[in-house]
Amino acid sequence: MSQKLWEANSKIKSKSNLFAFEKFLAKNFNYKPEKNYKKLFNWTIRNPKYFWSSIWEFSNIKGIKNDKFHFPKEIIKSKFLVNSKLNYAENLLSKSDNTKAITFISESGYREEKSWRELNNNTFKLVKFFKDNKIKEKDRIAAYTANQIETVECFIATSTIGAIWSSCSPDFGTQGVIERFSQIKPKLLIITDRYYYNGKEINVIERLPAILKKIKSIKSVLITNYPGKKAFKQKKIKGVKIFYYKKLKEQHTNKNLFKKFDFDKELAILYSSGTTGKPKCICHRAGGVLLQHLKEHKLHCNVKEGDNVFYFTTCGWMMWNWLMTFLASKASIVLFDGFPMHKRSDLLFKIAEKEKISLFGISAKYIDQLKKLNVNIKKKFKLKSLKTICSTGSPLSSEGFDYVYKNIKTNVHLASIAGGTDLVSCFVLGNIYSPVYRGQIQNNGLGMNTDVFSETGKSLVNKKGELVCKSPFPSMPKLFWNDKNNEKYKSAYFKKFKNIWHHGDFAERKPNGGYIIYGRSDATLNPGGARLGTAEIYSVVDKFKEVKESIVIGQKWDNDVRIILFVVLKKPKSLNEDLSFNLKKAIRSDASPRHVPKKIIEVSDIPRTKNGKIVEIAVRNTVEGIKIKNIQALINPNILNEFKNLDELKKP
Repeated sequence: MSQKLWEANSKIKSKSNLFAFEKFLAKNFNYKPEKNYKKLFNWTIRNPKYFWSSIWEFSNIKGIKNDKFHFPKEIIKSKFLVNSKLNYAENLLSKSDNTKAITFISESGYREEKSWRELNNNTFKLVKFFKDNKIKEKDRIAAYTANQIETVECFIATSTIGAIWSSCSPDFGTQGVIERFSQIKPKLLIITDRYYYNGKEINVIERLPAILKKIKSIKSVLITNYPGKKAFKQKKIKGVKIFYYKKLKEQHTNKNLFKKFDFDKELAILYSSGTTGKPKCICHRAGGVLLQHLKEHKLHCNVKEGDNVFYFTTCGWMMWNWLMTFLASKASIVLFDGFPMHKRSDLLFKIAEKEKISLFGISAKYIDQLKKLNVNIKKKFKLKSLKTICSTGSPLSSEGFDYVYKNIKTNVHLASIAGGTDLVSCFVLGNIYSPVYRGQIQNNGLGMNTDVFSETGKSLVNKKGELVCKSPFPSMPKLFWNDKNNEKYKSAYFKKFKNIWHHGDFAERKPNGGYIIYGRSDATLNPGGARLGTAEIYSVVDKFKEVKESIVIGQKWDNDVRIILFVVLKKPKSLNEDLSFNLKKAIRSDASPRHVPKKIIEVSDIPRTKNGKIVEIAVRNTVEGIKIKNIQALINPNILNEFKNLDELKKP
């Protein structure tokens, strides 16, 4: 049995949203509250219609609810709360008083905040601007912006009028932006003039002419200036209207009336990472996203009115969309833009302390970096307001769990969560009733019929296999843009197992209901036909102080696959026989003899996506001599040259 690291006391459980929800069910469905997550979860799977309908009621969603569901045999055709009406933005603008709604903090420490009243007023000014520029329902608005308050206001205004939002962060290069936005033909582009990363100023506005040249659908451009900085001016561009965000704030507008749209109304288009081809444009529905997020935020994260929620993300990652919906729970959100360790390794915790953050969201990679630097947060910060730490982006190792409880805060709910852009939410995540066990995600999400399957579609416990979902859920994508007959959609999730959502994660389900994610299934290693997760090797290698970072792939060799480990060392060019021997010995001992790499090779850096995820498949394809179809998806594409034609990989 895995080691128990934390469990909420009975007082916390009794005051939780989860217990309030159980009592709500008791009133309406003859349900007996027992503070037992497994019992509650099983009820949600047996009663999906009652459950999802009750989330609407419990969360006080503003709209017109119709308790009709359509669950045909084919999961992809399922419909939730058919003919229900709502406006996503109206639910996010859940307050209109002078209390704090949003705070922005840059890496340099520049800070500004907006009240709920200001957020409402600025949103309505943008609505008027959109309408004046003939933006209509279902038109696309594209944003190439920093994680600043203006971006949030634009997003809410877009959904207010029923237009469709799509965003990329400014660390995407010009080509990456063109590849994404050109597919959806936006009418309006919102662009920030610059951004900062680790003290360096990067001009974004100078990329505008190249973008407009390639995306002819853009008729208007709205320029936001970076918070706390004087605006860059843009020369006139023929055939395109240029507007400045600051000038919009000067206009007067009346309060907006929220038009109610269909529950399945298109909300936003997100993009797959695009490392194996052109990014897929995944279109999500407003009602499904709102319902799913409210469930996750209130019941799984235990977020309450007045809480301050922080997630370290850019607006090119789905976690940005997840963060936005916290406003619907009447929580305040905190935005950070820049390098999370600018001038000090504990910068984000300094912010967490000062802003009284209650939910602190970061990536597993960030926790790993803190661990490697041996940063002791507890010594400096009390973090009295902090109730929950969420981790996602990649699997959080057992040592990562240890680090959080030893060096950040002992009495905190560490919720490792996993889902994806595909569902803009989670399949597996935390809850306040269950204990936190070392190295494990706590449970399935409520209403999420998640499982682990063998290659033949058999349910597995205590064995590794494919993460799947056996029943429909409201935040399934509505469609993929430009996807005739849902061909790409079906191929992405329903090709491997008939009528079962195949997510593409290599995972293990434990007898206690917990999960361990071992990485992407398409990056699993197959030496001698045995499927091995890359995360198991990383968790061993990460313990070595000499190793800054690593990436592991399977190389085709002699009618089989051999494991190759690439390492970035703290002292460059210091890989020697002793270190290689010790790495292999530790992997043999802590993982298994099958996991031991045949070769360990030093490189200067690891290729990664804009969201910081390492790209094993891109490295594997480079090693195999296969051309990378979409190199623009990487933040450091040139580093792949180091992996080409390596003499070491031509030898036995």
